[in-house]
Amino acid sequence: MPTGLVIMHWDERVGVEVLGAYPEEVVIQEKTLMQLYSQHEFTGEAGMVSLTAGAVNLASYYTGPESAVYVILILTAEEDGDVYEEGLAEITRQILMNLESDSLNSILPPLFQRLSVYPTLTEEQRYGMLLNSDVKRMLLNRLREETAISKSEISIWMKDQYREGFVDVENLLAGMVKLGLVKIASVKGLSSDLVFLTEDIMVLRTPPVELVKDPVDHHLPASLKDSYIKEVRNFFELYVPSEADNLAIIDKVLLDPACYEVIKLMREAMVTRNDLEKLRKKGVDDVDRVLKAMWETKMIAVFQDDKNNEYFCLTSDFFIERFYPRYNIDNIRQQYRTRSQNPNALLKALDMMKDEYYAQAKLKKAVAKKKEEVAAD
Repeated sequence: MPTGLVIMHWDERVGVEVLGAYPEEVVIQEKTLMQLYSQHEFTGEAGMVSLTAGAVNLASYYTGPESAVYVILILTAEEDGDVYEEGLAEITRQILMNLESDSLNSILPPLFQRLSVYPTLTEEQRYGMLLNSDVKRMLLNRLREETAISKSEISIWMKDQYREGFVDVENLLAGMVKLGLVKIASVKGLSSDLVFLTEDIMVLRTPPVELVKDPVDHHLPASLKDSYIKEVRNFFELYVPSEADNLAIIDKVLLDPACYEVIKLMREAMVTRNDLEKLRKKGVDDVDRVLKAMWETKMIAVFQDDKNNEYFCLTSDFFIERFYPRYNIDNIRQQYRTRSQNPNALLKALDMMKDEYYAQAKLKKAVAKKKEEVAAD
């Protein structure tokens, strides 16, 4: 696990300035900071470099010469800084937005906590982290409308949208490629590579189906079964999916390590306070804070039996997954009719959609075959 985070700024007059650190007692020698500065100067571009300093490894993310800020993650000697690059780029944006305010030191602990668990994030958490980024969400929305955008246009557009902020377009796109949402390819007749949408993300609440099927078998007293099912039914009768609701759950629950540990347990069974207290060894240090977050996002309900025992139950779960964007075909047809997109780019988009479709069909067939083999055994 990382052991600390240091925010450094380079000033041409005074040299190295440490703007913040978490924990506050963390210190990196000035000689080491100068080494990091020199490595970044050698590349001359925004991005990450790694450095071994004694018994620790350092992963330093540089924002570029305009702001000249360095976000430095301190790791153990066994850890590889490369796995944190995308996470560092994301928290760097948030740090820059708070650099001139008094809130910098207060945002470092939660940012450090999220960054620390970055290598162990589940697939649904990685999708959530992407959607929690206003920059990535904005680009995804535009790709949904236009199917393909040139990298050069994305760079210009992002700089225009975030004149006072920081956006590392290469890192942003690399993360979306890694998640399988976009592909980058060259197109004949166009000077800049194009970014194509190949998969989309679906987000919504879902009932905790297995729990509702048999609450008693999942540790809920029989006397509370009807009340629980009624609570779930009442919620979904009024539920209307919205981006605001999705983002609240992503931010407060899905990307909070302690809340996510509780979610994983509550997906399996109804729990008591004692069950939740046992999660302290997994990082759930403040059970009350976690329950408050889940209550405020309307994900749980509390039931009490005739002996005053409390049971905390999941009333709505959260589904976030990739899906094949069939709607893209209509977009491509419309763009072809209105000539709003280069015809070669549209043909390339169709080819990519076809390849993605067959790849998914092949995967589904392989999964089905594997299930049949397991069932036969």
